[in-house]
Amino acid sequence: MAHSPTPAVTAATALVAVLGDPVRHSLSPAMHNAALRELGLDWIYLALPTPAAQLATVLRALEAVDCRGLNVTLPHKQAVAALVAERGALADQVGAVNTLVPRPEGGWLGTNTDVEGFLAPLRGERRPARALVLGCGGSARAVIAGLVALGVERIGVAARRADARAALLESVSAWAPGLEPVAWGPEEPEPKRLEPKKLEPKEAGPLSRWLEEADLVVNTTPVGMASATHPAAALASPLDAAALERLRPGATVYDLIYTPRPTTLLRLAADRGCRCVDGLEMLVQQGAAALRLWSGRDTIPVEAMRQAARAALAEP
Repeated sequence: MAHSPTPAVTAATALVAVLGDPVRHSLSPAMHNAALRELGLDWIYLALPTPAAQLATVLRALEAVDCRGLNVTLPHKQAVAALVAERGALADQVGAVNTLVPRPEGGWLGTNTDVEGFLAPLRGERRPARALVLGCGGSARAVIAGLVALGVERIGVAARRADARAALLESVSAWAPGLEPVAWGPEEPEPKRLEPKKLEPKEAGPLSRWLEEADLVVNTTPVGMASATHPAAALASPLDAAALERLRPGATVYDLIYTPRPTTLLRLAADRGCRCVDGLEMLVQQGAAALRLWSGRDTIPVEAMRQAARAALAEP
């Protein structure tokens, strides 16, 4: 897909950016700058490394220079919620902010577009009756909010740490009261380092029974993500081959990870005959939703963003 020539940066060029630590690996500059070119906006999108101790200072400085909008990524999605002048209802519900919009009266409006991004690949599909969420971190909250909005009848949450799982269920009980805890093997702390998991059969248990009946399984854990420092981590899968054998062919497996493509989890699920979705489309769609808020444009060149993100991953 041919893109418009990169416009010159001038004294009139406005700034939009993503804040995180680390953030140099982000695909957001590639896909947003592609969209800005298509829209003809004299803006530039940058990745700005922001240590946690400097987050409040950076927000004030960017407001002072008339920054047109911000994305916020790890590890700041929870911390930034306390620094904005106003939070949207969905950001309050999820407990995380990933998009900031400047307010005419000053300060930032904090909102969350991760839920919209997560739901985008599921739109137009048959609504799942039973969904299983793997993990209990911040991403799991956005996924649960999306599943509730989708009207999923039963939602299970599987995590190896019983205390973390219980804390998540309690924190979302006001708007997701019917969540079901699912024991995921022996209750144990999550490993600090992602090491390859041996794909060995496990005994049947609550997780296996959920897998047998699930229409949708969503991985929100980082297990299986490619890492420059631990390349073997990409060989890992949160579910082993024996566990995936319990899935019905035709079930959807959605991995929020998009490096590598496909992840080991999705490769194994595809072998089982499952529909597979990775996190790249979620990234693109949440970015498009943010750009709508910043620009006031209803029509965003999503395909240009998608192609730019794929190119940044060196994909055909």
